[in-house]
Amino acid sequence: MSSTSHASRPTFRSLIDRFGFRHLLATTLVLVSATILLGIAAKATGSGLACNANWPRCDGGPFNLFPASLPSFYEWIHRFVAMFAGFAIIGSAIAAWRLPSVDRRVTALIVLGTLLTPVQVALGRETVTQYTLDILSLHFWTAILIFSMFAVATVLVWESSLTAGAVTGALGFGLVAVPLHVALSPTDLGLVTDYSPTVQLLQYAATLALLAAIIVATMGSRRRFDDRLLRWLLSGSAVLVLAVAYLGRRTVMTYSPALDGLYVALAAVLAVAFGAGIYRSRTAATRSP
Repeated sequence: MSSTSHASRPTFRSLIDRFGFRHLLATTLVLVSATILLGIAAKATGSGLACNANWPRCDGGPFNLFPASLPSFYEWIHRFVAMFAGFAIIGSAIAAWRLPSVDRRVTALIVLGTLLTPVQVALGRETVTQYTLDILSLHFWTAILIFSMFAVATVLVWESSLTAGAVTGALGFGLVAVPLHVALSPTDLGLVTDYSPTVQLLQYAATLALLAAIIVATMGSRRRFDDRLLRWLLSGSAVLVLAVAYLGRRTVMTYSPALDGLYVALAAVLAVAFGAGIYRSRTAATRSP
């Protein structure tokens, strides 16, 4: 029995060594992102209940394992990708726990994200059986929390590869994402007149882009630059990103028209902060030896 245990561990290690823990974690983050966006697509197209309110099965094929219509397909593919994301999350957690070379901060983030995953699955089931705004919002923000944990963990394992240019690039990426987020928003000040499923999907993609950009920029700047002002600027920008992500949701904007103006104002401040961050990071890079 012990020989089997000893044999399985080297096999596991060899698989991780061949693929690379960093690449495993990056793949997991991509799958988590895809799951979130496919969930947005399912909600935006009204496909959340398309599988005849069945969960985890759908409404077509043998044992109702497959979709019977296009709306059902949106919900089915969301669940299908989520399943692989779950496998990747579990695999990342096992690897982080068993590999002694993995930073304990990374392990903690991945384990916490893994513990939240069954909660997220249960919430996903409730969106099918109940489909209330409270459940949908909780399901969304839990997904964002899991995404953020894995994004931070991924940046930590790739941190040594982050250059000063990567920090500036992340800030530039965020600077582009801000006006896109506003332009695609359901506010009257946005550029779109029809908040279609495609527009919703693109806006939430901009939300993930903002989160990823600020995480990379904040963590990279702490490693590459000794600039306290830049750190404070990026810390404030992180708060602004969360505020913009929250206020930019249609369910929030319906509370009061005043929130539209607050959303646009904070987005403008965030864009200025990103621009200032780009300037400070370039200045700090020229001072670095």
